[in-house]
Amino acid sequence: MYPAAAANHGWGQHGQHRFAGLVGYPFHRILDRIDAGLEQGGIDATLPDGTRRLLGGRAPGPLPIVAIHRWRALARLATAGSIGWFRGWRDGDWSSPDPVPLFDLFMRNRIPLGRVARSGGPVRLAARAWHWLRRNTPARARRNIEAHYDLGNDFYREWLDDSLTYSSALFDPNRPGEPLFVAQHRKLRAMLARTGAKGGDRILEIGCGWGSFAEIAAEEEIAVHGVTLSSEQKAYVDAENMPSVSVALTDYRDETGRYDAVVSIEMVEAVGRQFWPAYLDTVARVLNPGGRAALQFISIADDVFERYAESVDFIQRYVFPGGMLLSASRFRALAEARGLSWTDEHRFGLDYAETLRRWRRSFDTADAEGRIPLRLDATFRDLWRYYLMYCEGGFRGGGIDVHQVTLVKG
Repeated sequence: MYPAAAANHGWGQHGQHRFAGLVGYPFHRILDRIDAGLEQGGIDATLPDGTRRLLGGRAPGPLPIVAIHRWRALARLATAGSIGWFRGWRDGDWSSPDPVPLFDLFMRNRIPLGRVARSGGPVRLAARAWHWLRRNTPARARRNIEAHYDLGNDFYREWLDDSLTYSSALFDPNRPGEPLFVAQHRKLRAMLARTGAKGGDRILEIGCGWGSFAEIAAEEEIAVHGVTLSSEQKAYVDAENMPSVSVALTDYRDETGRYDAVVSIEMVEAVGRQFWPAYLDTVARVLNPGGRAALQFISIADDVFERYAESVDFIQRYVFPGGMLLSASRFRALAEARGLSWTDEHRFGLDYAETLRRWRRSFDTADAEGRIPLRLDATFRDLWRYYLMYCEGGFRGGGIDVHQVTLVKG
């Protein structure tokens, strides 16, 4: 009936193409904005009507292949930013043989793209309200941590390295292909060296994970007291029964002891901007005079920090409730205002990209072999696969970075 009806109204095949063009017109406007914002690299895009379009391509950079199966993918991107783009991927609105270069591309063009990939209007306000309700107050922080870290030790052990270290490794550029476990051990040793701790000293570890740093320190007869809000992590470390290592299910704000050094490895991202001062107050309060705090943290570039801070991204919505990447300059100013000298900063973002690539390879293997716990269904596994790709692309694009820094108490 439809072709005949179309013909009777003077449409025919030409009219149908014209109608399809009218439907796609507002979405081509979105593509025009993306095209204009790609100063490096480009996108080889296939559109819902089967046509191909090159976006960007005027300067060297990543050139991902993207198939847009439904115009809805672009509507979601325009209205809900990275949250909408993930929902589009999840629901089959778009696909790519390798999304990592696409995330890399978006990140390295973050300034000229502007707000193309950030939510706006009512969607942004609703997301911010949701995020505000999940900020890391003393009453809420434990639930936020449990939502991510208490997914089960049996889940994490299937794709992390043998030490269960869930943070960026530190690779030796002269040893390509070295095992992840070796690079993680190098990172942990580097963090211990930053503290200057020796046998008999006491270290507070804020966010102790599954105890890989504490194990390294214990080998040097250094006492470590770890604090965590993850009951799964505490149970794991307790079961290891390591000498001179203790773990408490305690909020960092409630710590009252005094220590020769503090270590905190990628924990402060779970704190939230509102509570950075409280975190640094704790570090300054527990350190003995002259003591050192070794921190490893993830930052987002200052050139997009305020835009990032006023919105809610995919990771905050689906992976880390209450989380927020740091602005290194703002965090440094808060530290120095508390008498903590910022020294010996080292950035190694591409090492994190490689760590994430290794994790995803292990994750995919575990999934293919049926080793991911059955309670974590295909929707969950797809979410985590996307999360690992999204983060890897962000580090490759240079808009997010990982730092080690030593804070010295005067």
